[in-house]
Amino acid sequence: IGGSSDSFNRKEILANWADNYIIPAYEQYKINVVALETATTTFRTNPSEANLATLRTKWLEAYLEWQNVAFLEIGKAEEIELLDYTNTFPTNTIDIEARVSSGTYDLTSPISKDEQGFPAIDYLINGLDGTDAEIVAFYTGTDADKYKKYLGDITAKLVSNTTAVVADWKGTYRNTFVDNSGNNVNSALNKLINDYVFYYEKHFRAGKIGIPAGKFASAATVFPDKIEGYYKGDISKELFDTGLNAMQDFFNGVTYVEAKDSTGLDDYLQYLNTIKSGTALSTVINNQFDAARTTANNKLSDDFADEVNNSTVDMLTVYDELQKNVVHLKVDMLQAFNVNIDYVDGDGD
Repeated sequence: IGGSSDSFNRKEILANWADNYIIPAYEQYKINVVALETATTTFRTNPSEANLATLRTKWLEAYLEWQNVAFLEIGKAEEIELLDYTNTFPTNTIDIEARVSSGTYDLTSPISKDEQGFPAIDYLINGLDGTDAEIVAFYTGTDADKYKKYLGDITAKLVSNTTAVVADWKGTYRNTFVDNSGNNVNSALNKLINDYVFYYEKHFRAGKIGIPAGKFASAATVFPDKIEGYYKGDISKELFDTGLNAMQDFFNGVTYVEAKDSTGLDDYLQYLNTIKSGTALSTVINNQFDAARTTANNKLSDDFADEVNNSTVDMLTVYDELQKNVVHLKVDMLQAFNVNIDYVDGDGD
């Protein structure tokens, strides 16, 4: 790995990220979450199979949009632990049922993270029973008001959290973020790169693929119930693909709205002339993103639960392709940028 002198304009990356990716992506995510809340209100007012279908559509649209911002755990998102309150899976159905039954809960409590967000909504609109008519019956029967209230409350929490993050970025935080362009442990670039790598390693590689496929379990145990979007089932690959594309785009500084290649970490690595095994590290990383995508597209079905129930071979093959970029990003890239890991790593990478 080469490149020791570093006078790269880090502020250029931060400004591009803030103005052309982070803020517009969060704004679109907020639009989708508000649409989800509107569909939830309609369903709660008039529980029907048609309104349930619309609610599911808006839920999936918001869930897919979430993949584009999930790794941006900095600023207000870090403060309110947006990721954990939005997408902790598997969701805790036993506790959800207890909260619904009692009508008493605190969605700001750390112990409630696995009782809300997209996975909890998944359970409440896809997993309560086997058919649409049976699911609708939960919202028209004896405990209808309780289920309606809980569904409405956890959806409102998504909206309030998202609104807070968007307001922060569009207020003073954008300039705070861009101006904090130094190279120290608390600088914006160092922190966000750490968040990005942490998300890729722990939530993406392990959470979406490794854990359900039993990578970290003994005796070849698999966990189909730990896939993302479990109760809907056939969306886990779509969520994975969307997330992978977002992470590669962010690495390359691609703008969110126009999808134009702008200043990103790839440019920074090229400026430093960072080489690995005779190839530019930025190219190595992009090639590995592409390899993981191609492998997933060739080998995985839409429902990852089906994959791990049938055989873990293909899931673990995709995991191995993702793992190669953990090394490129976490070791090679951070070393080139002289950025230290700021999180505890017990994974043995």
